[in-house]
Amino acid sequence: MKITKLETFGNDYVTFTRVTAEDGSTGWGQLSTYNADITTAVFHRQVARHALGTEVDAMEDTLQRIYEREHKFPGSYLRRAQTGLDTAVWDLRGKIAGKPVVSLLGGSPGRLRAYASSMKRDITPEAEAARFLRLRDQQGFTAFKWRVGAECGRGQDEWPGRTEAVISIVAKALGDDIAKLVDANSCFIPKQAIEVGLLLQDHGISHYEEPCPYWEYDQTAEVRAALDLDITGGEQDCELSSWQLMIEHHSVDILQPDVMYMGGIARTLQVCEMGRHAGLPITPHAANLSLVTMCTMHLLKAIPNAGKYLEFSIEGLDYYPWQDGLFLNDPYRIEGGHATVTDAPGWGIEINPAFLEMAQYRVSSL
Repeated sequence: MKITKLETFGNDYVTFTRVTAEDGSTGWGQLSTYNADITTAVFHRQVARHALGTEVDAMEDTLQRIYEREHKFPGSYLRRAQTGLDTAVWDLRGKIAGKPVVSLLGGSPGRLRAYASSMKRDITPEAEAARFLRLRDQQGFTAFKWRVGAECGRGQDEWPGRTEAVISIVAKALGDDIAKLVDANSCFIPKQAIEVGLLLQDHGISHYEEPCPYWEYDQTAEVRAALDLDITGGEQDCELSSWQLMIEHHSVDILQPDVMYMGGIARTLQVCEMGRHAGLPITPHAANLSLVTMCTMHLLKAIPNAGKYLEFSIEGLDYYPWQDGLFLNDPYRIEGGHATVTDAPGWGIEINPAFLEMAQYRVSSL
């Protein structure tokens, strides 16, 4: 069955895709968020024209052929655009089969432990601790991640003394029975990263994400060798050669691909398999409540080397105003610190018609 039409509905922040097959059946997907307007142009110009007329069941090979035909344009934008094809086809396949995507991947629906993930650095340590405690009490989260350093900060803190304060204050507030994670977002040189890592260990923090610039695999490996807690990374990497370098250099203990940045489920599965061969678990990056978190939920319930938990953004409309009204149903309920993958066909989501009516629309068709 051939692909006959590819549509996009979106804005500068988030764009949904819809694939139509020759029998009229459809599936919903999404381009990667952030600069989605640029990715939309790439999708119609460099992805759709190669995908139209190809077989739905040959999507994985089609993705590779797109890369080969667009070989002069490697990198993030092409992969982010390919995600729109991949995720829409998985939804289509699920709806045709009457099964959730997780079942197509060899897994089963069910509950997933989630960690509450803070994106904020413009928040005081005391305020961060207070909102974590509220979420613990209201939604039952048993794991939390917060930010240290400054994003790609060249060794600088968000403000002087914040890193040391937010580590100690939040860790003490959460206590011993909560899993504690931090993200440095490529801030430190190795010497600084190790000093911060020792402080993390002293406060019972088990997950240290992107301590050094993510592209400096040997720097991160140096930090990993010096510390006992888990060093993690990979959210920004979209080429398989980068993952191979990360594994060969023993840079991390946990791999963190982002389904949307990678180019979709099919290519993320390749990273998961690389991790399995290397004995490394997969705890994907999923930093907002667009379709990326749902795709990640289905993935985690299917792979044999899934990490301990799902990343679940706790930021609301004050941080991500574009998240408002994306879905008709409520796919992201947290109960007892867990999210749930349902047995609904495909991704199990309904795009809000009001969003679609307001969105910028483009179509490529045979």
